[in-house]
Amino acid sequence: MDVSSIWNQFLIKIKENTNSMIYETWFMDTKLLSLENNLAKVLVPMHVHKKFLKENYNDLIEKTFTDITGSIFKFEYFTEDEYENNFTIDTNNVGIPSNQDFDSNIKPEYTFENYIVGQSNKFARTTALAVAEKPGMMYNPLFIYGSSGLGKTHLMHAIGNYILKNSKKRVLYVTSEQFVNEFIELYRKNKEDNIEDVQHFKKKYRDLDVLMIDDIQYLQIANSAQQEFFNTFNELHGNNKQIIISSDRSPDDLNKLEQRLQTRFNWGITTDILPPDFKLRIDIINKKIEGNPLASEFPDEVKEYIASNCSSDIRKLEGSITRIMAYATIMNSNKIDLELATEALRDYFVKSNLSKSKIDQVMQLVASTYNITIEDLKSKRRMAKISVPRQVAMYICRTHLNETLPKIGIEFGGKDHTTVMHSVDKIASEIKKDKNLEIQIQKIIDQIK
Repeated sequence: MDVSSIWNQFLIKIKENTNSMIYETWFMDTKLLSLENNLAKVLVPMHVHKKFLKENYNDLIEKTFTDITGSIFKFEYFTEDEYENNFTIDTNNVGIPSNQDFDSNIKPEYTFENYIVGQSNKFARTTALAVAEKPGMMYNPLFIYGSSGLGKTHLMHAIGNYILKNSKKRVLYVTSEQFVNEFIELYRKNKEDNIEDVQHFKKKYRDLDVLMIDDIQYLQIANSAQQEFFNTFNELHGNNKQIIISSDRSPDDLNKLEQRLQTRFNWGITTDILPPDFKLRIDIINKKIEGNPLASEFPDEVKEYIASNCSSDIRKLEGSITRIMAYATIMNSNKIDLELATEALRDYFVKSNLSKSKIDQVMQLVASTYNITIEDLKSKRRMAKISVPRQVAMYICRTHLNETLPKIGIEFGGKDHTTVMHSVDKIASEIKKDKNLEIQIQKIIDQIK
């Protein structure tokens, strides 16, 4: 019996009976390994496929396969590692398993359909879709982490849009900064007079089916808000309500969060998003210019120029395209070529290579000045060639950017605010004695301006 031929017939049938997104995510990359003793062994790309196919599509799979073969088969799913090394991972224990006029804060333009997939974000997108199809039942919480500008927020809104479109569930998206600010404002009021406000706050964040908290790392600066979020998390999770969290680092690296919160963030599934490879960057560019009147005038060499200079931030890709289109319009040019693109982006790449975050700008400039890496600045290493630049960077963030001590500490790898204060005081003392150090720091500040 030719298993490849049978599986091709099976996939054709499945494609006819599901939409394209479901087919491409869950079925397209599967392969039939063997048929023995009425058992079909199927190769799948990831462990999430095993759990999702078994729990959500097993009836459809068995019926479709019976229609093709005329025989009844049971199905087992394996990843490549499991099959080759003869072991299996039990996915049953991964995670714990009102239609009102309600403002979900979900942006309708962010969907799974326009989320461009590559190797760097494939697992995150697949897991996100699994959660969107079965909120509260598959992976809870879902924790997505990665650097700024890689698509975490897009993915969260895509989940929200999918759930809102396919159910009557109540979904709320907020940033952790919003959560903290609302909580602080609530408890600034006279406690005897704000009972109704407290109840409203709790109802807002707990009377939900899905809660999404973006940039959870900023919860680290507010200890009292951590307690409230802990209580909110427990109530939602205990009622099998879906929690989705994003961060710029993994749960284990959120050093200023309470340990019990870090532990709970690992209850479900964590997935990272890595910077896009060159092919994915080209795919994103093609998607962004799709439908634009100037799309046909966008040559491959210009796309490659953008992709080569925007290696780690999708927002930079989008900004580059917008800038080139605008420049071509302003210059009344009906031809976009490498010369025009280079001129349009001449200053943009230099400026946007610095992060939008001023603290990130300082770290990049200091690291470059002292010939070390940003990772060195965030590390715990205490050798002079690293500790002095770290102190300089903290000093600039405090005295020039007026950032708070806790926030600086968080951005520098989770340092205590007293460490930041010591660094600032030390550099302030040193520049009174060392004119060269004062000049060097001023040069860095001038570059920020």
